[in-house]
Amino acid sequence: MSYDVARVRGLYVSITAGWTYLNAHAHPQIPERVSSAVARAFRAAPQVVESGSGYGSHSRHDAPGQLHYERSLREARIAIADLVGATPDCVLLGTGLPELYHQLASAMQPMLRRSSSIVVNELDNPELSAAFSDHPVAEIRWAQPDLATGELPAWQYRNIVDGGTRLVVLGAAHPLLGPVAPVRRITEITRQRSRAWTLVDATAFAAYRPIDPEDWGADIIAVDVGHLGGPQLAALVFRDRAMLKRLRELRPGYPADSVQKLEYPVSAGLAGGVPALVDHMAGLVDSRGTRRTRLLHSMGEFARFSEDMDYYLIHSLESLPAVHVLGVSGEAAAGGLHDRIPCASFLVHGVPASTVHQRLLDNGLLCTVTENTPLMEDMGAVDAGGALTVSLSPFSTTHDIDQLIRAMASLA
Repeated sequence: MSYDVARVRGLYVSITAGWTYLNAHAHPQIPERVSSAVARAFRAAPQVVESGSGYGSHSRHDAPGQLHYERSLREARIAIADLVGATPDCVLLGTGLPELYHQLASAMQPMLRRSSSIVVNELDNPELSAAFSDHPVAEIRWAQPDLATGELPAWQYRNIVDGGTRLVVLGAAHPLLGPVAPVRRITEITRQRSRAWTLVDATAFAAYRPIDPEDWGADIIAVDVGHLGGPQLAALVFRDRAMLKRLRELRPGYPADSVQKLEYPVSAGLAGGVPALVDHMAGLVDSRGTRRTRLLHSMGEFARFSEDMDYYLIHSLESLPAVHVLGVSGEAAAGGLHDRIPCASFLVHGVPASTVHQRLLDNGLLCTVTENTPLMEDMGAVDAGGALTVSLSPFSTTHDIDQLIRAMASLA
């Protein structure tokens, strides 16, 4: 079955209040089944799981006297494993990606020496890069984006990665500019030149496309569940358990190859919403099979729909003469319509971003004023009075984009 956006809109109760949400990168709407699952999980967390109350192939794991708290955490790991194509015993849960990145940096201490290096890049969230860039021993090396397109060139990793590199960190897609990173090419170069691990933040990518870990070749995949429309939890997914033996334990008393030696407590109530989110993503299009099979089909159909929507969004914005789309407009960007997720950051010549933002709010449109990071400054957004970011959701339509363009027409 092809993607039916009208059907998908019915899965979100929150979008019926009259606002048009174009801020999925910052505050994605929460599907009704997810919020209901979290409420149930909070209520049931301290209760004993009744015998036979499980479902499917997972029910056999319920031990006598087991609490719903334990089941919620186990099923959250299973759901994340289905999302990224891994096994549950390789899933490390946490309260957020910044915290998990700090935990990983601490656990990697035995692998790092003064001759070691960690490669981060200017495109990533500064809060995430800080977990490694503040490292007291290892040398921090920076990969640079193409300031014309916002893409992350893979060729530069031949000059940055060497035998002393222990970790390469990158995002699979940029949540504000849109370009999809050449993850496979970067991991190939990394393996040719070192034994370093590659850590890929899949969050922005996973919101619009299915994840194939074999295609990426990544060693660790990071996902922020909250930015997918789920509860405020995150996960690191390791390629295999053997990797864990090289990491220093943060919590004593667990086996050397167990993720639990790195895992701090998380809310079981929030964890209860993770399976519901993955089920929601697997159900955007009707299909049959295992959850992983349904997820690949559903997100594959959504990917094709979102590519068409991104094309419509970019060309609609560029139809306004005073609008400059970062990474797309201008001769240097050469159109910038390469491999992208459906989001865009833009500025209006001669009009401050705050003024444009207020005009959109007055017309019932929610987007965000783009943070003035060093990257935005280098791309010219700060000097132009700031930029705004819009991003699409599973329920977005061409009508939403038309509303955006009409509201901006008098300014641009």
